[in-house]
Amino acid sequence: MKNKKVLFLTQAAIIAALYVVLTWVFAPISFREVQVRISEMLTILPLFTPAAVPGLFVGCVLANLLAGAIPLDIIFGSLATLIGAVGTWAIGKATAPDSKLRYLAPLPPIAANTIIIPFVLYYGYGVNLPIPLQMLTVGLGEIISCGILGCILMTVLTRYGDKIFLPES
Repeated sequence: MKNKKVLFLTQAAIIAALYVVLTWVFAPISFREVQVRISEMLTILPLFTPAAVPGLFVGCVLANLLAGAIPLDIIFGSLATLIGAVGTWAIGKATAPDSKLRYLAPLPPIAANTIIIPFVLYYGYGVNLPIPLQMLTVGLGEIISCGILGCILMTVLTRYGDKIFLPES
């Protein structure tokens, strides 16, 4: 029992660290109204381990804090990632590992960020573009990071993930 807790915390911490590092390495495209936050591809990880849910949330909080984000962004931007991660986890729980339905897993983070982040940009940062336009730009960035890169990551992990993530007992 103790080893499972250690494994969970270790996986969550590694995922949080990866999220922060990827956000910072790609910082020029990780923020503002036209963004492709490469680290969001990691929102596919709850398919493979529930530890990814808190890991992604903590990673997003830390990335936003380190970037000097405003409190509104730290709270609601991180909640958008958390909502997306929980949605992805729920899809993973409801589908078999070899199910084609798992390719729906990027939809919760895409939807959560597309809906929430434009309001943060508009009301928090004063980005003076219509919210529907910001939804389009943020949504396109999420499609690239979660939909395309996330699905590539999911395909690789489906094939080799058992060597990375230990199965739940």
